Amino acid sequence: MATFAAVTPKRFTIADYHRLIELGFLTENDRVELIRGELMQMVAKGTAHTVCNTRLVTELIILLQGQAIVRGQEPITLATNSEPEPDLVIARYRPDDYLAAHPQEADILLVAEVADATLKYDQEVKLSLYAESGISNYWIFNLVASCLEVYTQPYQDLQGNFGYASKQIFLPHAVVTLPGFPDLSVHLSKVFP
Repeated sequence: MATFAAVTPKRFTIADYHRLIELGFLTENDRVELIRGELMQMVAKGTAHTVCNTRLVTELIILLQGQAIVRGQEPITLATNSEPEPDLVIARYRPDDYLAAHPQEADILLVAEVADATLKYDQEVKLSLYAESGISNYWIFNLVASCLEVYTQPYQDLQGNFGYASKQIFLPHAVVTLPGFPDLSVHLSKVFP
């Protein structure tokens, strides 16, 4: 009877990941992101996803002019050997627009994902990742149920799992206040397709 060595996936650090990009092994056409040391293939985006994300980014750029940096589908660097590319990030304002490095946990005011085909992944894997990273505000624009899921208060349970203590649901015609900007609100009717 043959014996086999244990098979384990190759884990990458953020430095490894950047090196693969620098050497040309990974390009923009590869559509991957680093999640907990693993390269994850990103799903192609449908029309509703693209429209929702475009409207969201446009709306927030207008609202936050000069007060924060709005990034659409750009990397953030997390201590969990992760460099996801959320659909939207609001990061603290920096004059260099994060030229020196991608936003990290302390820079991030809000992470948002637009979800249809990726809904389960965004509600489980991404939610746990962002909670573990201490991201205080995580939004999922749930295109399946046509609502906004707002997650706050990241925590770790006794089994070591990460999640959010608070979840609120907002319907497509609600008005939602932006975290960190109590005087600014997003009219969801301008975002949902």
